[in-house]
Amino acid sequence: MSVITICNHKGGTGKTTTVINLAAALGLGGKRVLVVDLDPQCFLTQMMGVREPPPQESSLSFMAHDADINTLPVARVSGFDLLPSSQYLTRAQKKLGGPMDSFWIKEALAAGHDYDVVIFDTAAALSVYTMNALVASEQVVVPVTPEYQPVVGAGQTWQTCQLVREKLNPSLSVPFFLLTQVDARKRDHAIYSQYIRETYEGRVLESVVRTSASLAETTRDGQTVFDHDVVSRGARDYANAADELSRYFFPDDVLETSTSIPTPIKEDNTPEAVPVGSGGGSMPHAWVPLNRC
Repeated sequence: MSVITICNHKGGTGKTTTVINLAAALGLGGKRVLVVDLDPQCFLTQMMGVREPPPQESSLSFMAHDADINTLPVARVSGFDLLPSSQYLTRAQKKLGGPMDSFWIKEALAAGHDYDVVIFDTAAALSVYTMNALVASEQVVVPVTPEYQPVVGAGQTWQTCQLVREKLNPSLSVPFFLLTQVDARKRDHAIYSQYIRETYEGRVLESVVRTSASLAETTRDGQTVFDHDVVSRGARDYANAADELSRYFFPDDVLETSTSIPTPIKEDNTPEAVPVGSGGGSMPHAWVPLNRC
C-alpha cells in the first residue's frame, strides 16, 4: 500500500490534472485507488462530475476520532474511488488549530483498509489539510511547470516536506518532481527544465507531461484523459509517468500501464521531450533559494 500526496505551493501547475490521470493510470494497471480531494475549492470533485456532498460525507469526515476509511461515502468514478471535497472545509479549518490536528488522516489510515494506493489532492496554500496529507503519506509528487513561479513554489514545497519529515513524519520520502505543461518550443521551458534537473538530480522523473489539447478538454467533461482519447499525447505522458513512479512505489509489482495504452498518433511536429541542456544553461541558484535535503 502506498500513500501519496500531490502538492505544490504554487497553483496552476497541473496538480489536480495530475492527481486524476495518475490515479486513472494506476487503476488501469490493476490497482485499487482512492483519491481524496482536500482542496476546499473542490476543483477535482467538480472536474470528475461529482456533486459537492454534505460536509459529513466529504473529505472533512476524516477529521474525526471515529473516522473509518472503510465506511467513507466514496464516489466511484473512472478507474478509482473519490472522496469528494466540500467548501465547508474552509470554515472547519478555523477549528483545527490544535497540535494534534495534523494527525487525523494518519490515524484513520492506520486502522486499515483495502486500497492499494491512496492519493491526496491538496490546495496550493499550506493548510492543516495539506499537513494532514503529508503526515499520513509515504511519498510526495510535486508537479512543476518549468517557469519561474512554479519553480519557486516547488522549492517551497521541498522545504515543507523536509520540515515534515524531520518533525512529524520520518517515513516521508524525499519528493519526486514531475515536469508538467511542458512546451519544447519555449526557450524558458528548456532552461527551467534543466535547472530543475540539476537542482534535484535523481528526484526528477524522466517522464514529462507536455502541453496537450486532450488534457485541456478533459477538464470540461468529467473524464480522465484515458476516457477522452487513449492514444493522445496526454494519455501517453501520464501512462509513462505512472509507470515510472510505480517502479519506485511498487518495486515488487511493476505497473504494466505502458503496455495497456496504444502507441499515440503524433499530434504535430512538437519535439517528443524537452531538449534538456539547450537554451542558455543552468539558472543561477540565487533566483530560487532552496534548502536542499
